[in-house]
Amino acid sequence: MSAIQGLFDTMTGRFNSAAAAGLEAVFQYKLDEGDCYYAAISGGSCVLGKGEHDSPSVVLMMDSQTFKEILAGETNGMQAFMAGRIRADGDIMLATRLEALFPAS
Repeated sequence: MSAIQGLFDTMTGRFNSAAAAGLEAVFQYKLDEGDCYYAAISGGSCVLGKGEHDSPSVVLMMDSQTFKEILAGETNGMQAFMAGRIRADGDIMLATRLEALFPAS
């Protein structure tokens, strides 16, 4: 298992189903190093998958270092976006909910 896969696996353990109430969305992650993963949220649950989803709600593009820092709580996702370290395509407002959906430990 890659280190990136391990990071995505930790997201499952942090998933806050209360924050996902009523949310139907797919967050697609495209890392600059070539890894693609997605988090599909529906019915208060989250399914993580490897690869590209057919119809993501929002696509987030960044390097793996930025992704690691955000998951570790070292970097704020919104600040990283404003600094140009994260690029987004699709429903960008959805991305603002990620911190509540997957709180840092």
